Amino acid sequence: MPEKKLAVLAFSGGLDTSYCAMYLSKQLQYRVHTVFVDTGGHTAEELAAMEQQALLLGAEKHVTLQRTQEFYSRCIRFLVFGNVLRGNSYPLSVSAERVFQAEAIAAYARDQHADAIAHGSTGAGNDQVRFDTVFRIILPEARIITPVRDMSLSREQEIAYLQEAGVDMDAAASVYSINAGLWGTSIGGRETLQSDGVLPETAYPVPQTAIDERKVTLHFTQGEVDGIDGHSADSISVIRQLEDLAAPYGIGRGMHVGDTIIGLKGRVGFAAAAPHVIIAAHRLLEKHTLTRQQQLMKEQVALTYGSLVHEAQFLEPAARDIEALLLSTQRHVTGEVDILLAPHRFDLLGIRSDHDLLSTDFGTYGEENSLWNGEDVRGFSKIYANQLMMYFTKHRGSDAI
Repeated sequence: MPEKKLAVLAFSGGLDTSYCAMYLSKQLQYRVHTVFVDTGGHTAEELAAMEQQALLLGAEKHVTLQRTQEFYSRCIRFLVFGNVLRGNSYPLSVSAERVFQAEAIAAYARDQHADAIAHGSTGAGNDQVRFDTVFRIILPEARIITPVRDMSLSREQEIAYLQEAGVDMDAAASVYSINAGLWGTSIGGRETLQSDGVLPETAYPVPQTAIDERKVTLHFTQGEVDGIDGHSADSISVIRQLEDLAAPYGIGRGMHVGDTIIGLKGRVGFAAAAPHVIIAAHRLLEKHTLTRQQQLMKEQVALTYGSLVHEAQFLEPAARDIEALLLSTQRHVTGEVDILLAPHRFDLLGIRSDHDLLSTDFGTYGEENSLWNGEDVRGFSKIYANQLMMYFTKHRGSDAI
């Protein structure tokens, strides 16, 4: 008999990908390799359990690919440089991960000479476009199989199929769809399918238990966070330490509403304490160390960069151009930022930096200065008003002022 064809499945261990693993193996008669790409949100025990589950579902082989460092160095640090928050709230916790996961899975499938590549996305969200797009770019000749999307399956149908095959999927655990990574956790559930209401406390991976306020100091070197409370550490370690400190305060939670790639309005819950605190602290440090035009320019290109990352266009060469510009702006973004953590909020207390442009060497705003005198300002203000003075003189009576 001819050898079975090989399908590589993007696997998370959730309901959708569990269904896909068994369906590909039993119904479509593929040899299945399940691949999970870790971007920093799982323990060794969770990864081991995921492998056991994949093999139980019929996978011939399960592979875990570590991409946390690459995820940070190629993407997260630029999201910090750009202070990127989608809709001024969402730090792209999952959308940023998906490109790296899809890229790693496609590369594995190419190396294994796979006949097909599969994912468990439904037909209603952004992830289907993210996976399809990257797979198409890296492995255009492979067949893309998406059972849940293609058959428009409900969660109830998937659970019933697995239960009939002897696999007990906990229906209660399937109430919320949770995606965890280094840059935060996204949460989908019945509350996110409507325009009102919020997620219950039980939906969040870390409950709000901290009550007493706590001060924390973040250290930045050329825009990258590399220390906490006087101790130097690599950026990934700082992110994790800060998440452990801030998440129990209920900081960084929210409900993001935005425009999806497929044209629908979408709503998702998230928990991202460290990203929110780091971005806010970094933005404050930039206010002290960058010029007005640098900040204005960054806001414009960062908006484009965030859209490219979110909308499955991270591999677009323009993203590399923006990264080069953002990196250049960080030359003097070095210093310390003090933050006060409290239940459901944090306050920025101030910064210390050798590059602080708010310096008494040049004057104190609203108090005194050493760079000009009153006559200088009188002349400057006269010239500054000239064009509008001429406009309203010319059009007096037609334009009210």
